[in-house]
Amino acid sequence: MFTGLVEEIGNVAAVGAEGDYFNLSVRAETVLLDVNEGDSIAINGVCLTVTGFSTEEFTVGLAPETLNKTNLGALSAGDPVNLERALLPTTRLGGHFVQGHVDGIGVVESVRPDRDALWITIQTGPELMKYIVNKGFIAVDGTSLTVVDTGTDWFNFTLIDYSQSKAILSKKAAGDTVNLETDILAKYAERLISPAAAVSKLQKEGAQ
Repeated sequence: MFTGLVEEIGNVAAVGAEGDYFNLSVRAETVLLDVNEGDSIAINGVCLTVTGFSTEEFTVGLAPETLNKTNLGALSAGDPVNLERALLPTTRLGGHFVQGHVDGIGVVESVRPDRDALWITIQTGPELMKYIVNKGFIAVDGTSLTVVDTGTDWFNFTLIDYSQSKAILSKKAAGDTVNLETDILAKYAERLISPAAAVSKLQKEGAQ
């Protein structure tokens, strides 16, 4: 579990297939302070398991499902990435509950300056938009954000000046892809009401 508060921006050291495996190595500092093999670290919002590390970098493996659902496979050596270690029971939850289980990919539609802030609009499909609501939570490349407005296939948010220097979103441009994780509470609510909705539909059809 994570908070969506990025601890540091790391840089990709190497990425690619090695035999039957697809590995990603990232240069970092903060997340290496207490790292161990088997630890969970979120890279651009994707919860991944540390398989090896040194004093300067750590390595994770990317499963086929991860490559299909996220933009990590498109990374190249030198690219910046958001990093966050799994939260501790004593950690202040300054963001929101982020699982690191990416639901899908969005595309940056526009980035617009507004004084010292940035407005960023993201396009995504209806399968994710149904979980995204005004003033709700969203994790974009692992950054916990508050949705401002929504449309049929888009949502937007603002990045204050402080956040622009702490996460990679401020470097995004129109056409870039981002990893999206919607609020888990919305998905649980949908699952709970789905059987009741199905029963109600059958009852109405039977009454006709």
